[in-house]
Amino acid sequence: MQQIIFSKDITTELDRLCSESGADRIFLLTDQTTEELCRPLVQSCKAVVGAQGIVIGATDVYKTLDTLASVWKALSDGKASRRSLLINLGGGMVTDLGGFAAATFKRGIDFINIPTTLLSMVDAAVGGKTGINFNGLKNEIGAFQESRAVIIDTEFLRTLDEQNLRSGYAEMLKHALLENEAMWSDHLKFDLDAPDYAHLQQLVEQSIRCKERIVTEDPHEHGIRKALNLGHTVGHAFESFALEQERPILHGYAVAYGLLCELFLSAAHTGFPTQQMRQTVQFIRQNYGMFAFTCDDYEHLYDLMLHDKKNVNGVINFTLMGGIGDIKLNQHLTKEDVFESFDFMREG
Repeated sequence: MQQIIFSKDITTELDRLCSESGADRIFLLTDQTTEELCRPLVQSCKAVVGAQGIVIGATDVYKTLDTLASVWKALSDGKASRRSLLINLGGGMVTDLGGFAAATFKRGIDFINIPTTLLSMVDAAVGGKTGINFNGLKNEIGAFQESRAVIIDTEFLRTLDEQNLRSGYAEMLKHALLENEAMWSDHLKFDLDAPDYAHLQQLVEQSIRCKERIVTEDPHEHGIRKALNLGHTVGHAFESFALEQERPILHGYAVAYGLLCELFLSAAHTGFPTQQMRQTVQFIRQNYGMFAFTCDDYEHLYDLMLHDKKNVNGVINFTLMGGIGDIKLNQHLTKEDVFESFDFMREG
């Protein structure tokens, strides 16, 4: 299991980890945004000063085979060996793509994830999933490969814009729904308009521990790890649809919209309390707004859901909830049921 380090002194932690790795060469992967905003926060690390930099384009539109190939080429041109180390400094796109590059270069080299966005801290950097988008589909190509370590330092969150903070928070809300009522209630009270960073750090640690517990129990998604897909079956369809229309939305916003639909389905089919569904939906509407689509888009959205990796024999597998903390895996619904959730989302 990878180390997860909650750090208040990233310079010391990173230098220690790099020294312990025994790497012959160190490479630092950033995107254009984290190169400018986040690299200065680790620049005093001896390991970073001597590292070869690799900079890729920012945002999910660069999470492609071409970008992956450019990272492989940079590693090869930089004479990386199987004893080399790749540090991924960035959001989920950087840790996903960098992790996949490391997992496949020379059949696998060590890597360290330093997530710089809230989303990557509580989702992408933890759990061993790596990959890229392909053929218009999210994370279609990838591998399970755990990093040598993940360093969590919430100081990076001060570099985030409001939308990216909200994006990550949607995954935290999902984890709270999977855990217990106290955690869920605490998350609904958090003020995203005026975030308390000290309290946020506590919530981030809770969220990561939730994911870590589930991933440890089921590292390759054969059972309980499917719980982490709550909000994602519908959410990924919205995300892919928005990308097709060249109006991309942040992953966490897609998850929030997916949660809205899937909690409606949970209330309708697996006994999730209506009052708690409505409280959660109200929080989502207030903080994430609406996703614009029409009834003419329903069939295409459903078709996108059929591509979900969790499906078996063309049957969509939903993770739904019987209540907060009461997880219902492998739920099957009719197309009409799904369309009702789309109606609910659009009508408010």
